[in-house]
Amino acid sequence: MKGLLIKDFKLIGQQKNFFYLLLAVVIGLVGFSDDIAFPLYFMTFTVSLFALTTTSYDELDNGSAFLFTLPITRSNYALEKYILAVLLSFSSWIAALLLAIVAASLRGMSVKDILMTASFIFPLVVIMQAIMLPIQLKFGAEKGRIAIIASIAGLVVLGIVLLKTANMFFDIDLANLLNHLPVLSAEALVALLILAALLILAISLKISIGIMKTKEF
Repeated sequence: MKGLLIKDFKLIGQQKNFFYLLLAVVIGLVGFSDDIAFPLYFMTFTVSLFALTTTSYDELDNGSAFLFTLPITRSNYALEKYILAVLLSFSSWIAALLLAIVAASLRGMSVKDILMTASFIFPLVVIMQAIMLPIQLKFGAEKGRIAIIASIAGLVVLGIVLLKTANMFFDIDLANLLNHLPVLSAEALVALLILAALLILAISLKISIGIMKTKEF
């Protein structure tokens, strides 16, 4: 496990120029934009994507086949990708949050609002990673991108179909029903989102381990 993490961090380290550029862009967004939420999400999500790119590097020149000649189990390989994704997401989230707090303090903005916004962003990024990692492991780099886009489009279509079906056949306005649900506090929503992220991440990891055990290299 430790060896896999070291390998992946060395691979990511080769992209240091991209990180410098990303940091410059985020500093510019935080410094000159009133929207602090977007730079937070942009940096956290973009850096977390490097967990996906490491799988692409592993597949080059039959690299994955060579890796599994070493004392590495397929379950540990899948688990390492999730640990890497969470580490990358968390470290970039902290860095972006610190920049946002500094910018908010200099502008006289509410730091509490920044912290609350950031609390929503991190579990959302974790959920996105939990969705994308099994797809990437199953289909690889090229097909994985198409599958991710198709999955997102499918979820959107499914949501629209559910709304229309409920309204047409059962005379239920789901959108109006959601608007009249009891309003939860921001803290409660964050707690629910974190629990949902952990549950989805655990399910996703189990799926990915199953994918790796049956995948041929």
